[in-house]
Order: sequence, then structure tokens, then C-alpha cells
Amino acid sequence: MAKPISWMGQALLYGLFALIIGYFSNAPLYRHLPADQALIKLSFSHEGKLASACRQRTAEELAKLAPNMRAPMDCPRGRSPVTVEIDLDGAPAFRHVAVPSGLSRDGVSAVYQRFPVRSGEHRLAIRLNDDARIAGFNYRREETVTLKPGKVLVIDFNQEAGGITLQ
Repeated sequence: MAKPISWMGQALLYGLFALIIGYFSNAPLYRHLPADQALIKLSFSHEGKLASACRQRTAEELAKLAPNMRAPMDCPRGRSPVTVEIDLDGAPAFRHVAVPSGLSRDGVSAVYQRFPVRSGEHRLAIRLNDDARIAGFNYRREETVTLKPGKVLVIDFNQEAGGITLQ
């Protein structure tokens, strides 16, 4: 007699558990943005150019070095910081200088920033400099984008694809 009661109790508890899981899988409703907004995300990791150029070592410098260290070229490891600027509808929206990671400052520079904006048409101007030896910006992109409510536009950097990309 105890066996059928325990089976029914177990079925009741499993059913209650399934109902709770079913409810919380659909409710309460979560919206990551208000109904009239879209999101622009700036997200990339990029190695800047070498901060200084390689130079030829002189014969005297090579003679002072240990035999196993006599490389004719001296190339510093440090990389340039990556500077990025974004203008949204003609107004400055973001400016950041991302320093290279690593103890010797020879790693990637990473940037991540979110911009909630009203949905609709916006004019974006993105500028990026990854070489400290030049003035100004060596990558530029200006574009008019139409953002639908709740959608996300990702600004990325891909050197193989020509630089600044919008997805």
C-alpha cells in the first residue's frame, strides 16, 4: 500500500517542479533594452604597431654582448596604444586610449563599450590609430546606419577585412 502512495507523491513533486521550471522559462518577461532603443557595442582586441622601429646594432655594441645574444637588429617589444574615437550624429560619444597588455606592454589592446541609443537613423564616425609614430588616425569609417528597436550594432576591428567593421 505504501508503494503506490510514494509513487503518486513522487509524481506530484516532479510535476510541481516541471511547472515551476516551465513558468520561469518564460516569465517574468525580460527586456534588455526599452522598446524604443537599440544598442551600439564597440568591442575589439587589437595589437598596435611596434612603438619604435628596429635599428641596426653597431660593431661595438655587438662586441659588448654575449656571443649568444649578438643579434644584428635591436627590435623593442613594446607596442603602440590603440586610440579610438566615436562621433554619434556629429557629437563626440566616446574617446579611449587602450594601453597594450602584458608586462612589457607587448600584448593586445582591448576595448569594450556599450551605447544605448534611440532607434532610427544615426550618423557614425569612427576613427582608430594603432601606430604611435604617426599623428592622426590611420583607420576611419563614416556611415549612416538605421537601427531597429531592440537590435544591436557591433563595431569591431579586423585588419584582414580592411579595418573597422560594422555588424
